[in-house]
Amino acid sequence: MLNQVTLDKMQAMKLSAMAEAFEHQAAARQAAGLSFEERLGLLIDAEWTHREQRKLTRRLRGAKLRYSACLEDVNFRAPRGLDRQVVLSLGTCGWIQEHHNLVLTGPTGTGKSFFACAFVERACRQGFTAVYVRASRILQELAVARGDGSYERLLTRLLKADLLAIDDWLVAPLRDAERRDLLEILEDRHERASTLIASQLPISAWHEAIGEPTLADGIVDRLLHRAHRIQLTGPSLRDTEPPTSTSTTEKKLTKSKTKSS
Repeated sequence: MLNQVTLDKMQAMKLSAMAEAFEHQAAARQAAGLSFEERLGLLIDAEWTHREQRKLTRRLRGAKLRYSACLEDVNFRAPRGLDRQVVLSLGTCGWIQEHHNLVLTGPTGTGKSFFACAFVERACRQGFTAVYVRASRILQELAVARGDGSYERLLTRLLKADLLAIDDWLVAPLRDAERRDLLEILEDRHERASTLIASQLPISAWHEAIGEPTLADGIVDRLLHRAHRIQLTGPSLRDTEPPTSTSTTEKKLTKSKTKSS
């Protein structure tokens, strides 16, 4: 009877994981040999783990990843010029803690979108909030927001993310309003939050693609200041069937891109 009263109180306080662990302890003979402190510690661990998992699930849902990707699935044997130590170092997310940026460049099909999603996923697992967007989509959202009066709210939402990952950067020349929108975003985030850029254009071609020299200088300067860079090289992973050593996640990514093309 006493146990049921305790369980009811746990549920009322929304300690569902602790209540479930309490029931398991009551039914397990091994728990009888544990001290009070050990049993209490296990109950608290169960509730803490449950809540952390819920937070992670919310962060991943809010990130809106294009692909299910993680750094553990990176295939370092593919000829892409990857430095394992650099990737593993960036995987600690210290650069996000220090408000640095990350720029991924390389030919189409070399895995830039995979890496962008993988770094966002790792950021979420490390407790950071993150958002993944394609450049064309965010520019469209900004244009709509400017018209319906939600422009400032959208800028605020983008600023709140510890990491903003913009994929397909500069796949098309920018219009004047788009240049100004991007500068507004990057100015807000400069040295206050991290931005990840994934682009098939080399950095040397960014000024021309952005257009207006003064705005181009402002955009590029804010992105490259304190930025880490990964240059992917080699043939497209879509040209041939991935070798058997390629990770499962990257195989799925390759097949998905092949179908979409």
